[in-house]
Amino acid sequence: MKFISTLSVAAVILLLASLPPAIRSAQDTTSHAKMTNPVKPTNESQARAKEIFSIDCAMCHGANGNGKTDLANDMQLSLKDWTDPKTLGEKTDGQIFDIIRNGIDKMPPESMGRASDDVVWNIVLYVRNVSKK
Repeated sequence: MKFISTLSVAAVILLLASLPPAIRSAQDTTSHAKMTNPVKPTNESQARAKEIFSIDCAMCHGANGNGKTDLANDMQLSLKDWTDPKTLGEKTDGQIFDIIRNGIDKMPPESMGRASDDVVWNIVLYVRNVSKK
């Protein structure tokens, strides 16, 4: 049963990732790569970031960010281990924001309907903190 559930989730992710960006959503694809993270984290904003991460990201990236999940294995994904501080060391917050907002490879985008820009910036901070633990 777990395998069927995993396959269902994987099928939805692949379907979303295969859609052209215009169909996925009318998201702003402006690059934020050179931007400095504009949000100041609060306990509430980080709790929301953790909530969104646990719903939308952890199924592939793992609750702790190590990228070792059944779904990632089933989809034959080789995900980076965010618990290693070197993994995100060369990426700017803006680059991570763009990856989350717009998606990359098989990873679907985080739509504006699910997470505002402030929430995505807080997810960036949350992911960065994963490597500090």
